[in-house]
Amino acid sequence: MATISSLGIGSGLDLNGLLDDLESAERQQLTPIVAQQQSYQAKISAFGQLESALDSLRQAALELSEADGFTDVKSSLSGEALSATVGDEAVVGSYEIEVTQRARNYSIATEGVADKEALLGAGTIQFTFASDSGPSGGAAEVEVTAEDSSLEGIRDAINAADIGVVASIINDGSDQPYRLVLSSAETGTEAAIASVAFSGDLQSSLNTDGTTEVEAQDAKLKVNGIDITSQSNRVEDAIQGITLDLEDTGSVSLEITRDTAAIEGKISGFVSAYNNLQDTISSLTSYDQETGSAGVLIGNVTVQSVESRLRNTLTDVLTSSGTFNSLSDLGITLEVDGTLTLDEEALGDLVAEQLSDLTQFFAGVADEDGLADRLDTVLGAMLDEDGTLDSATSGLESSIERLQERYEDTEARIDSTIERYRTQFTQLDLLITQMNTTSTYLTQQFEALSAQLGQSD
Repeated sequence: MATISSLGIGSGLDLNGLLDDLESAERQQLTPIVAQQQSYQAKISAFGQLESALDSLRQAALELSEADGFTDVKSSLSGEALSATVGDEAVVGSYEIEVTQRARNYSIATEGVADKEALLGAGTIQFTFASDSGPSGGAAEVEVTAEDSSLEGIRDAINAADIGVVASIINDGSDQPYRLVLSSAETGTEAAIASVAFSGDLQSSLNTDGTTEVEAQDAKLKVNGIDITSQSNRVEDAIQGITLDLEDTGSVSLEITRDTAAIEGKISGFVSAYNNLQDTISSLTSYDQETGSAGVLIGNVTVQSVESRLRNTLTDVLTSSGTFNSLSDLGITLEVDGTLTLDEEALGDLVAEQLSDLTQFFAGVADEDGLADRLDTVLGAMLDEDGTLDSATSGLESSIERLQERYEDTEARIDSTIERYRTQFTQLDLLITQMNTTSTYLTQQFEALSAQLGQSD
């Protein structure tokens, strides 16, 4: 609040300084309110850290909640005739693949013209395709205007029509070097161009050259002795869950094996996520006896509830889960400090020898939930809207809002008090000024009277 610079001039007293001291003392009432707001805000931030750690655990659990999460496979390919991409539906197996023919596009060129920018005349180009299931339903045509009838204009018109034909221009170096090359946009016999016909003025100025024709062909391969034909060099349906990209002719061997490392990684990731959560909880609820410093959420009942519910879920015996009933059966031990310890060697053996039982333990079977599903349900109650953490932070936010209202009310009251002090100090300053004036006047009068008496003697 600004002070009046003239306050105290008349009295000679430091009324401005006194007013500032009084205002500073009054504003001390705001200090505990601000401190409480900061405390609540720190708790909200801490709950944010806890939420992040819980969400990471939930994501790790989701990786184990579906049986598909235990079907990861990897591929091993010998040979260079193709590349293979493994999808989610791929299954373990061995495949001998022989590529005898790659798919290719149909193409044909026109006879040459001397100038690619010279106008050839208006007309229509009719295309028919080898199959009704091919581009444009088996037939299409492109209208060419006189002003756009140069070889370049015709090329652009065909490409803009998007009918399954790609046009380009080549220069063969002859006296009439410029040829329009017409190619099917896709490989395979179904997309092939069956015929090209020119009408109008184009009929006399542009003709196809049959000697340049390149026939379309389908891809042909054998998978474990089974003949397969494909319109494209990308073959997606020959082997379940595997996409083959044919790159050359030749033979390859493809091995699809169980990716045990990926499965072990998901379980290891789950253990790490839980331990990271425990580290977060420990840091938020810790107490250092030497320094006396305490975690922001020490003694918080919400955190205690979260930790207790998670521990109960992890230690529950799953009576309907099959061979394995608890994490300890998998070599995962719950330690005294709340963290999990993973026996990686034991887990590796289980993945290799008892994958079905391991899948059932985490992902469940039929209508029975596995551990991952149960954990997801518990975590959902904590993390979802109106869940445990949402309720806790909403309560803190409401408290901060109430404190802000209290702060504003207190500040208004302080401002009113300081204004009252200012008014009183102004009145005091005026009163002392008047008294000083009166004192000065009386002193002058007494001095004058004394002087007169002295002269009469």
